[in-house]
Amino acid sequence: MTPIVNKSESDKLYEEIKQLLISARRNTISVVNTALVQTYWQVGKMIVEAQGGEERAGYGDNLLNDLAERLTKEFGKSFSADNLRRMRRFYTYFPICDTVSRKLSWSHYKQLIKVSNPKAREYYAKEAAEGNWSTRELERQIATQHYERLLSTHRDENEMKELAVKNLPSKPETFDPLTLVHDPFILEFLDLKPDAALQESELESAILSHIEQFLLELGRGFAFMGRQKRITIDGQHFYPDLVFYNIITRSYIIVDLKMNRVDYSDIGQMQLYVNYYNMEVCRPGENPTIGIILCSEKNEAVVKYTLGDRKDIGVFSSEYKLIMPTEEELKREIEMTRKNFKLLNS
Repeated sequence: MTPIVNKSESDKLYEEIKQLLISARRNTISVVNTALVQTYWQVGKMIVEAQGGEERAGYGDNLLNDLAERLTKEFGKSFSADNLRRMRRFYTYFPICDTVSRKLSWSHYKQLIKVSNPKAREYYAKEAAEGNWSTRELERQIATQHYERLLSTHRDENEMKELAVKNLPSKPETFDPLTLVHDPFILEFLDLKPDAALQESELESAILSHIEQFLLELGRGFAFMGRQKRITIDGQHFYPDLVFYNIITRSYIIVDLKMNRVDYSDIGQMQLYVNYYNMEVCRPGENPTIGIILCSEKNEAVVKYTLGDRKDIGVFSSEYKLIMPTEEELKREIEMTRKNFKLLNS
């Protein structure tokens, strides 16, 4: 007679073994990726040193083509001439081995070496490592120029780098709400078409259905707290669309969605939300609340004259784009944001 197996014990043992194997597989992949990245870095270093630190057009091409032909025969297509050029650029862009993150794969670095701006490249590398971005997520952030959009609302690039990239502990006296604000927001992942009949509730539902991608678009350290969270003031109820908390800056972020051009009533309503959270919800040691009005079209003049000195107020207006702009369109949007920001703070 076959002994009866205790199903619960079998299930428990199965789950424990399964998790052990998954963990071992993950660790193995991580070790292999790290070894691969370090190997490609060393190959790049050897090529650069062999070329005397400079890539001489004729000699460099002949050398790489010769190496590629011989290495490919023995080690496969990973050592094509194009890949050897990537390895050379990899070492050139990351010449100190200690700056090469163990958290990033060769696929990540192939995206990073496409970024020509050293500060932007450093930003994407650190954010990808700290945020555990997939290669696809990193590719999207680079394509949507996330760094440049964030930088467009800052007066000083070094200040933005210190606050947004290093994420140093934020104190109330040094807190800069602009580290959490950029413009425009690119929401192509919602798969919605610009439509005059589109309702705010539809946009809100689409965001909630793609909350992970929206959190990535917001930036690092965001946690979703809820939708339509009720605020009651003297018996009257108000419902902010989306509420988030940023654990890095220790501050609440309220997002209100507007399908049309922002007007003074939208700004006044958001100011009410921000004031309420600052007075009734924020705890000692937390930074002031930030309000972002996400709209299809901004009205800079109304924003300026409604808020006055924006430096002391945590309300901001940003546009959203439902379709991925072209590179040139995005550059124009970023430049326009930079100019408008300078006007608002002049």
